[in-house]
Amino acid sequence: MKTNKIILITFIALGFVYACNKDIDVQPEISAYTFDNVDANGGTWDPVFLTSIDDITIASPESVTSDAYKAELAEVKNASSNLTSAQKAAIEYWGGNAIARWDQIAQAMAAKYNLPPAEDADGTYHLPNSKDPGTYPYFPFANPPYASRAFAHWSAAEFDALIVAWKKKYEFNRVAPFIADPSISTSLPKQNLPSYPSEDAVIAQISVDLLTFLFPLEADYIAQKAAEHKQSRIWAGMNTQSDITAGENLAKQVSAKFITRAKNDAMGKAISTPAITDSLANNALQKFGAKWVSLETPARPGMLPLFGRVKPWCIPSVEAVRPGPPPAKGSAEYEADVQEIKNFVDNPTTETRRIANFWADGPSTATPPGHWNEIAAELIVKYKMNPLRSARTMAYMNMSLADAGISCWDTKYYYFTPRPSTAIPGLKTLIGVPNFPGYTSGHSTFSAAAATVLGHIFPAEASKMDAIAEEASNSRIYGGIHFRHDCKTGLVTGKIIASYSVAVAEKDGAEK
Repeated sequence: MKTNKIILITFIALGFVYACNKDIDVQPEISAYTFDNVDANGGTWDPVFLTSIDDITIASPESVTSDAYKAELAEVKNASSNLTSAQKAAIEYWGGNAIARWDQIAQAMAAKYNLPPAEDADGTYHLPNSKDPGTYPYFPFANPPYASRAFAHWSAAEFDALIVAWKKKYEFNRVAPFIADPSISTSLPKQNLPSYPSEDAVIAQISVDLLTFLFPLEADYIAQKAAEHKQSRIWAGMNTQSDITAGENLAKQVSAKFITRAKNDAMGKAISTPAITDSLANNALQKFGAKWVSLETPARPGMLPLFGRVKPWCIPSVEAVRPGPPPAKGSAEYEADVQEIKNFVDNPTTETRRIANFWADGPSTATPPGHWNEIAAELIVKYKMNPLRSARTMAYMNMSLADAGISCWDTKYYYFTPRPSTAIPGLKTLIGVPNFPGYTSGHSTFSAAAATVLGHIFPAEASKMDAIAEEASNSRIYGGIHFRHDCKTGLVTGKIIASYSVAVAEKDGAEK
């Protein structure tokens, strides 16, 4: 039996090694378009984290009549008129919506690192170490809370940096290369934007800095993609090298502030210890009469029991949005929910199975936050948003998702409620059972938060977003891993959490 156990551990570990060595493959599916609006007043919008955008400085550009700038134009003209097939492919890859493209890359990284560490030979679990990311288990374990935090830091940094970039663009008002020299060949739609600093360089550099901090083992890949992104702007005839350099310099200053925030947001303490987890469980047992236990053998510690103490973005505190307790065992509501879940797992339909599997979002996926990032990216492309407004959409949605994760995990470990698979003897779930308490449903909380923000930004899509959130919530009941009360309360709480992000958005100057 011991030999078989060691073989299983080795197999899981090798699977993780394979996953962490596989390529991140993001296909070009975002066509270039002319922006619906350039938001010329974007430099006056309020940032979500920076206390002052005037603290971010870049050098004044050379005059368009200077010899130095004319030399840059000549370089752009030469580069854009002699394109290789690889350069054309890079222009196409990056030329649609760079925020959406980098979001795809972030999703792929989250999926790549979303694998629970295998148990050690002695039956214990060794956890990833950010100070030694290359030793198994590799850092990070990009579970749903970690993913929500990662997307929030990346997208909020992009938004704040682009507000600064827009302010500088219209202060310096340097025309694009193809306007300064109409003979320059262009490969992308000509946007009516000043070119200094380059918004694409800002996006690429923020992505380098934040994603490397969050996924350190991908540093080389991220750097290669960013270099290609920046260079593609010259190949396409969109920017000069000084435009690119200014964008890089601006972004690095913003990145440093967001990385400092991430280092001090209490994420490092979220894993906790078995003693603290046992204390939380025993407190819940005394207060509420039941406690969740891991179904894995040996029992795996619950995922991130202190993630509820991570610093939020928009909500005032977890206590301000923490829902009340679930219905008591034996109550009419509880028993009705028990019967409902038994009916769904015992009598699944093709449609309920499809929904349960579509929203499973388990290991090796980008998690529920990543799922909603994909939905948001589709909308920003559909509505032809410029990079600044695209970043704003992602920032508010992802800050809401991060707050949803913080709130949900606080609730989970405050009540420590058993899942149906523990509470109902003999229940067979249709999908894998997550290794943390049930109440409230993460899918429901994440989905309601994201749907509410997206519905605010895209009013014509609001009812559709709500319907998607409800389907994501129901999927957990269909799969047998959440009670109706887990999901119903998660949806309500997610909307409350989103209201704080929406309240900030309504006052940032972008909706005037």
